Order: sequence, then structure tokens, then C-alpha cells
Amino acid sequence: MPITPTEKIWMNGKLVAWDDARIHILTHSLHYGMGVFEGIRAYETAGGPGVFRLTEHIERLHSSAKIMMMDMPYSVDELVEATKLVVRESGLPSCYIRPIAYYGYGEMGLNTLPCSVDVAIACWPWGAYLGDDAATKGVRMKISSWVRHDHNSMPPASKTTGNYVNSSLAKIEAVKAGYDEAIMLNPHGFVSECTGENIFVARHGRLISPPLASGALEGITQSSVMTIARDQGFECSLDNLARSDLYIAEEMFVCGTAAEVSAVNSVDDREILCPGPMTKLIAEEYHKAVRGQTDRYKDWVEHVS
Repeated sequence: MPITPTEKIWMNGKLVAWDDARIHILTHSLHYGMGVFEGIRAYETAGGPGVFRLTEHIERLHSSAKIMMMDMPYSVDELVEATKLVVRESGLPSCYIRPIAYYGYGEMGLNTLPCSVDVAIACWPWGAYLGDDAATKGVRMKISSWVRHDHNSMPPASKTTGNYVNSSLAKIEAVKAGYDEAIMLNPHGFVSECTGENIFVARHGRLISPPLASGALEGITQSSVMTIARDQGFECSLDNLARSDLYIAEEMFVCGTAAEVSAVNSVDDREILCPGPMTKLIAEEYHKAVRGQTDRYKDWVEHVS
């Protein structure tokens, strides 16, 4: 999706004009993919723009940096306030937010220890990642030929820029083959995740999502969905899924900050009930929760003013 510019981007402690948010061509992370980032959304609420689970996202950014041995120059609280500032300055009622920490200009080579760390936060208007009707009509999925990297090669627990080369290859393969999205298996053949979303499968009346050990990112939206599902009386667990489990799923959906809750209508041309009753109810409850419309989930929304 094309990006619509906003007025300001936060860079290393100050707001700069969108067009002035530039980096040098020899910026370390541009060459080696050593950066960490987050995807966050702010939604229009009755109390103005509210950022969904903002602190948890910034905490995960810090965790990603720790895994990569990157010393963050700003605390969680400082980055939470900087994010709120960027959203306020944008004047947008709702938006997508991208914080990123990366190794800057001044050092080159694979040893990152001497490198400085730069941090930026931008936001812009962005619709549903898999399409506005993904929650109702669903998306077509393809099992990717690309294998999800494991914990001892590129740690999937860290939301690292370089990790997404793996995801991009799978995404391009799926789109060129006529599908909407790809599903990635880990080196042992178990389902891991999509290129940018966690997966939920309904089997025998209960919801199953792949565990972290499978190579899936610890999803904040995934955690939210599991809470909503259990509050609705659904049995929900983390467990290994085989490829064939997807083909005979009673229903299936994917979730993430960008994709929100999106139904799946087929995997490798095996049709799936879409949207299933659990998917539909969870999508509706998630839609209300992120907008601060459900009392039990109001703590998930952090207002920017």
C-alpha cells in the first residue's frame, strides 16, 4: 500500500519534517538488516485517538533489541510518550505507527558493538493490510516453499528487520501465484505463521495457534485474540499444527496489528467455512476492543491526549 505522508516524524528525540527524515547511504542497518521495529495502530475512540496496547509494543521493541544485543538509547516510557506525541502531531483520528531502532552511520562491518543506535517513530493513514473485506470474505492462502527460520539461525522472537527477507520471499511467491498470503512451515514441518500474521485454526470446536517454539512471533494481537476468545467461552490453546490440520480446519483466521482479524477462505485451494462463527464473533469483539468500546478491555487503549 502507498504511504500518505504526515507532517512530522520523531527522530532521536526531536520532531522533524517528513521529507527531512533522512539517513546516510552508509547507514549500517541498511547494509546488514540489523534493526528492530514494531507495528502499532491508533484508533479513533470516544476520547480521541487511542493507541492499542502501546506499552506492550514498546516493551517488545526493547526485548527485540536485547535479543540482538542492541543498546536502546531511550526507555520504554520515553518511547511511549514519543509515540503519543507523533500521533498528536499528525492530527489523524486513526493511523498506523512504525517505531524503528537501527544502527546508524559511522561504522561498517559485521561487528555492531561500536555502532551508534538511532531511533525513529512515524505514523500515517493505513487501511486493513489484507483488504477491507478480509474479515468477511476471507483471504486465499498458500503454503510457502520458503521455510521459516528457526531459533538458532535468525531468532524469530525478535522483530528484526532482516528477518523479514524470509517473509518477503514467501509473500512475493504467494502473490505471484495468485494468492493473498503465504503460510510458512518451520524446519520440522510444523505450521509457524504467515508472512506477518499469527494463525488460528478451529479443530474439534477449539481454537489452536502455533506456539513460539514453532518459530511464530509472540503476537500482541494474538494474545488479545486469545483473551477475547476465552472470554467468549471458547477453548483456546497454543499447540503444534501440521499442514494437513489446515486443510481440514473447521474455520481459520489470521491476526496481527496490520491485518487485524482476517478470515481465511482456503489453503492450497482447500475451501474453509468463511467466516466461521468463532471467527466472526472474535473479529467483532476485537473491532470494539481496539476502539475502547468494551469496558473489560479499556486498559488496552492508551489515549494520546
